[in-house]
Amino acid sequence: MSIRDWPAQERPRERLLALGAQALSDAELLAIFLRTGVAGMDALELARELLRQFGDLRGLLGADRDAFCAGRGLGEAKYVSLQAALELSRRHLFATLQRGDALTSPDVTRAYLAAQLRDQPRELFAVLFLDNRHRVIAYETLFQGTIDGASVHPREVVRRALELGAAALILAHNHPSGVAEPSRADSLITRRLRDALALVEIRVVDHLIVGDGEITSLAERGLL
Repeated sequence: MSIRDWPAQERPRERLLALGAQALSDAELLAIFLRTGVAGMDALELARELLRQFGDLRGLLGADRDAFCAGRGLGEAKYVSLQAALELSRRHLFATLQRGDALTSPDVTRAYLAAQLRDQPRELFAVLFLDNRHRVIAYETLFQGTIDGASVHPREVVRRALELGAAALILAHNHPSGVAEPSRADSLITRRLRDALALVEIRVVDHLIVGDGEITSLAERGLL
């Protein structure tokens, strides 16, 4: 039996319209994205199979192109659609962040940085540039490293902050290991950046380390 033959109250699309997207399971949401099943499986059964194959929804969404396209019922067209949807989600978070004060929207700030950095295979060092009212001017990845670290150059951070007319910054980087505990090197570069930026009257508000499911604030740890 195909999904269209199910009672209306059991179909994922109708359930979403009636109850909202938050009421649906991962498999139901994925079934809406898939739209159709494959031989012997409707879209919901296929969604459950894919979640088992990739481990969970995060595993599926974070799969690289080759791994994703190898999944049953998937392919390049769905990979493109998924990547577009993920980028729309990131841009929605950024637009939400831009409308307010980054310091009074810590949950949105952390959600945005997690969306940008959490699943990256290499260490990235990024900056949220803020104006004098702590509104977001821009988000940029300034340095890329290996799985073990990124070389961060204070002069480049200062130069870019001055170009953008920033009055304050939120620094962020990911730990591909998934552990968000700050290292001695993290503390050292934070102090170097803080001191270099202070010379041009730009404040470092925080340095956030993005791990797997957790974000650590160096400001909250007293390391700023």
